[in-house]
Amino acid sequence: MRILLAEDDPLLGDGLRAGLRQLGFVVDWVRDGVAAERELNDGGHEAAVLDLGLPMKDGMDVLAAVRARGVRIPVLVLTARDAVPDRIRGLDSGADDYVVKPVDLHELAARLRALVRRSHGQPDEQLSVQGVVLDAAKRQVSLDGELVTLSAREFDVLHALMLADGRVLSREQLEQRIYGWGQEVESNAIEVHIHHLRRKLKAELIQTVRGVGYALAKAQP
Repeated sequence: MRILLAEDDPLLGDGLRAGLRQLGFVVDWVRDGVAAERELNDGGHEAAVLDLGLPMKDGMDVLAAVRARGVRIPVLVLTARDAVPDRIRGLDSGADDYVVKPVDLHELAARLRALVRRSHGQPDEQLSVQGVVLDAAKRQVSLDGELVTLSAREFDVLHALMLADGRVLSREQLEQRIYGWGQEVESNAIEVHIHHLRRKLKAELIQTVRGVGYALAKAQP
């Protein structure tokens, strides 16, 4: 799951990025409001953590601007502004969640997962299809009740496809979800991950839609 972190405090930003990465997130970090607005408009992330006290452009103004353009990415505001009017303004400006610093890292991760699930119409932490169950919090996958060992990238590809719930994702869309800035991506990386998933789970689980991308196969009646 690839998220955008907009935080100008170097110590806090570095700590959040490192901690969220350990919990399985791909994190891109920007340090000012102009960069945050640019990346939110770009649409390359599944959720964003947005500080309000950003240099160059206040986070509240960033949020209002991207919502006015119709950008629907889930945004979690993480800020020291704890007054009730600030919370109301943040939520009314389009924030999907509003958290006051300091925050427990595991709580932050859980809130982000919940925001992304809701944005995909998936209310549960566990996703399942054809006997394959994915637990996003534990980063575990099982097949017919037996745990299956996946690499981090394989897990992320499967998670993206399960959240898509049968919709086709292109190779570029999958790459965008599982690789962060500056990470080198082999031209056939997604194909390799798909091959391994089919071998470890079910060959028929993931369909190739030629010229388009990949999707989870619907269970046969």
